[in-house]
Amino acid sequence: MTTINDNYLKLKAGYLFPEIARRVNTFAQANPDAKIIRLGIGDVTEPLPEACRMAMIQAVEDMGSRNTFKGYGPEQGYTWLREKIAENDFHRYGCTVDADEIFISDGSKCDTGNILDIFGDDNIIAVTDPVYPVYVDTNVMAGHSGEVNNQGEYEGFVYLPITAENDFTAQLPTQKVDLIYLCFPNNPTGATATKEHLQAWVNYAKENHSIILFDAAYEAFISDPSVPHSIYEIEGARDCAIEFRSFSKTAGFTGTRCAFTVVPKTLTGKARNGSDVELWKLWNRRQSTKFNGVSYIVQRAAEAIYSDAGKAQVKDLIRFYMDNAKIIRDKLTEAGLTVYGGTNAPYVWVKTPHGLTSWDFFDKLLQTVNVVGTPGSGFGAAGEGYFRISAFNSRENVEEAMRRITEKFRE
Repeated sequence: MTTINDNYLKLKAGYLFPEIARRVNTFAQANPDAKIIRLGIGDVTEPLPEACRMAMIQAVEDMGSRNTFKGYGPEQGYTWLREKIAENDFHRYGCTVDADEIFISDGSKCDTGNILDIFGDDNIIAVTDPVYPVYVDTNVMAGHSGEVNNQGEYEGFVYLPITAENDFTAQLPTQKVDLIYLCFPNNPTGATATKEHLQAWVNYAKENHSIILFDAAYEAFISDPSVPHSIYEIEGARDCAIEFRSFSKTAGFTGTRCAFTVVPKTLTGKARNGSDVELWKLWNRRQSTKFNGVSYIVQRAAEAIYSDAGKAQVKDLIRFYMDNAKIIRDKLTEAGLTVYGGTNAPYVWVKTPHGLTSWDFFDKLLQTVNVVGTPGSGFGAAGEGYFRISAFNSRENVEEAMRRITEKFRE
């Protein structure tokens, strides 16, 4: 008889976003005339920058000639894109990252899960709470946890609460952990971490021979010059950190799919015999074996982000979404709600009013003003009593959603 991976049976009833979709679809079917505005899932709405579109068109033309046609590309990504990334995303901030330490992929969501392929099954894993669900669920799927309890916490994980009391930046573990997931600017809370805070994490990781898995998918939204864009701005990070980046929100590539992961060649892990093994070699082997690379057309579009025109267009795109975030922050504050985030990240983290649970507030907004957000409890037990609203939508929809919410709370 064919058996299954029983670890999938440990997963909670549904991944957060499909459960949101289920509730919204049920409501929409019962209320076909309702004009629902979705500010939940962080998908973008604005067109790809013109520089990217033009680069894709040229790349398609390249595929029409034997002289410029591209078949299988390097699994690690084309050198011309990796060099642009190294120069613009790291060298400009004083980070030592070589082009061949950058691996182009089809999404940081994929990479944060796939990275587990190169790590052992007996690592102690630390995650913040609330947390991007992919970090937890992929470890559960890989067999790195026990069963889930009534609070939605899995046995075997070390949960690090991030709350208003600690400015939504997790405190260092009181025990030794091996893999540490950090995300700044943070999804879902919108919080950022100072260099001093990240230095404390790097120091902890080096002292305990841990690896930090640093998700910097939203670094392009940072406007405060004191906030680091990369973990590699921190002294010693090359010896203890892997960084994940994405073009999804930066340049609207959610449907185009392109991202990258940085694995320094100075980074090592332990084999069972106690010897040091370079993680770069393992990840390179994993990608070469399981991945055929991102398409030439998409990589040319990503390269165009770093042109003069592309930089200007991406800057305008970021400004558009951050203006949305300001509108959300201002209007929700005006409505008497307590809000966090939304200044260096495209997410606004809202304290639910009147003691409502996260899902109760979700249902209240859906049913009374037809606005969809994301229940904080879906990101972890410490997210209960909070609610995430995304700035990724049209200006018209954001303004209308805030008008509805403001009027409702004035009643």
